[in-house]
Amino acid sequence: MIQLHNVSLAYQKDATALNNITLRIEKGEFVFLTGPSGAGKTTLLRLLYGALTPTRGQVLIDGQNVSRMTSAQIPQLRRMVGVVFQDFKLLPTRTVFENVAITLEVLGWGRADIGKKVMHILKQMDMESKLNLTPQRLSGGEQQRVALARALVNDPKVLLADEPTGNLDDANKNQILNIFKEANIRGTTVVVATHDRRLIDNSHKRLVTLSKGDIVEQVEKENISSYPV
Repeated sequence: MIQLHNVSLAYQKDATALNNITLRIEKGEFVFLTGPSGAGKTTLLRLLYGALTPTRGQVLIDGQNVSRMTSAQIPQLRRMVGVVFQDFKLLPTRTVFENVAITLEVLGWGRADIGKKVMHILKQMDMESKLNLTPQRLSGGEQQRVALARALVNDPKVLLADEPTGNLDDANKNQILNIFKEANIRGTTVVVATHDRRLIDNSHKRLVTLSKGDIVEQVEKENISSYPV
């Protein structure tokens, strides 16, 4: 599903964000990316949804070469890739319903179908009672669930999340993690960038560790419980 072949990215001549990364993530896998701030986690995710182009190497999603896509082709990529941003990126003047519906509006869905699908996903997220509220009237955990609903409403093949539990309490972290697991069970390939050790240890999923733009270790899910903190 996801393949990176000898991928490097340099923002400037002397500043390398990723260095010769090779990584394969199979269809239906759940993978954590971890490492300290500045390790390259966010940069790697941005390559996967076409926000950045590698300096060298190839990035493939579902057989499509993202690194060679034109700006006109990127929207097609994002039809199959859902993204959850660290700062949510909800539209402040739109309601919960409108924030989620916008994904389907961009894809050209009809109003009736949008209404049914949005209400279905909001019910899954336990957010249907908040559909007419704007983001500033929601808690951090509620905003994160709306961001997740927006990312999942069109049943993407791939879900990418950047530090999705960074500002949440333990109860909300567990709820968000369960939503990721449920999406993964339904067949979505999930990639989560996080430095939250508790989240990783409670999940027992494959772990890829980055440091200074390099992959320094990969741990399969059956070995994560013994991975050193």
